[in-house]
Amino acid sequence: MKKIIFALLALTFCLGGTPCLAQRPKAKNVVKIIDKVNRHWQETHPKHGRAFWDNAAYHTGNIEAFFLTGNRDYYNYSEAWAKHNEWKGAKSDDKSKWKYSYGESDEYVLFGDYQICFQTYVDLYNVEPADYKVARAREVMEYQMSTDKNDYWWWADGLYMVMPVMTKMYKLTNNPLYLEKLHEYWEYANSIMYDAEEGLYYRDGKYVYPKHKSLNGKKDFWARGDGWVLAALAKVLKDLPETDRYRQEYIDRFQTMAKAVAACQQPKGYWTRSMLDPEHAPGPETSGTAFFTYGLLWGMNNGLLDKATYEPVVMKAWKYLSTVALQPDGSVGYVQPIGEKAIPGQVVDAKSTSNFGVGAFLLAACEMVRYLM
Repeated sequence: MKKIIFALLALTFCLGGTPCLAQRPKAKNVVKIIDKVNRHWQETHPKHGRAFWDNAAYHTGNIEAFFLTGNRDYYNYSEAWAKHNEWKGAKSDDKSKWKYSYGESDEYVLFGDYQICFQTYVDLYNVEPADYKVARAREVMEYQMSTDKNDYWWWADGLYMVMPVMTKMYKLTNNPLYLEKLHEYWEYANSIMYDAEEGLYYRDGKYVYPKHKSLNGKKDFWARGDGWVLAALAKVLKDLPETDRYRQEYIDRFQTMAKAVAACQQPKGYWTRSMLDPEHAPGPETSGTAFFTYGLLWGMNNGLLDKATYEPVVMKAWKYLSTVALQPDGSVGYVQPIGEKAIPGQVVDAKSTSNFGVGAFLLAACEMVRYLM
């Protein structure tokens, strides 16, 4: 009887109480999932869209899949998208009309949702350098940094859209202003969105507690919004010089967020749309879950998060992503549609998919492979 009990325990836990290696997925199987998901997306979306945030967020995942697998089809797909958009975001050339409040027309050149594309353009450049690939990125970002404004990042999503652009452009140009402005803009974002007590970000100033409350009177932190931020910090730290004078600040914030995120994971591995009020909009949501999984895995892979603490979190999350979110045809479900908050009563189900959700899934899957190797 004792042998049976021990055997059952051994199936569940290894020494130290962490999940057994046998419970982990195999790296080769995760690579197969990446290929299945990405091929499905590209085959069902042969026409390229504009360089706005939702498409661009997919391409951040696609190019990561290229770096992991070396599959040239992935590179070619992002390159074709970049060419379709003339290696630009918003296309206005009249700087006197450039704006950065919310807008989708070509005058919103300084709006972060039209700057995230530069992440992929720089990545494409680094594989096959050609100045035209990054000329617009340099023009836009260096013009922006020449202004006296610091309030460019006024919504949580914007941190993912542009923070990694700043570090990628620094690596490309060695211009220290990119790192100084990165910190200056980030400080402004913190001043209007960050809740130091919870270690999480509100989506923007409209949602700060107690001005705004969840359905049950709680602080309302939107999962995808905080997913954008945790993933942004991971990407920034990946490219930020070890000698940067603000590096420890970013590390501290990343670790604080990781702890807060892990604490509100649901038992089945996902995060609900309103992170601290699961009943506000109950049920799984894939985009936030995937960004959290990516960020936590990156932290473990790079020595910033304790594996014994966070491995159980990411393994539960991956089980959800690979067995519930992932559909038999390779589509990724349970992605909350485009929006800015958790909406009570909004239906998010197996057929709910979107480009940015697929991108987040690919980021998480690629980082999982690196963790397992």
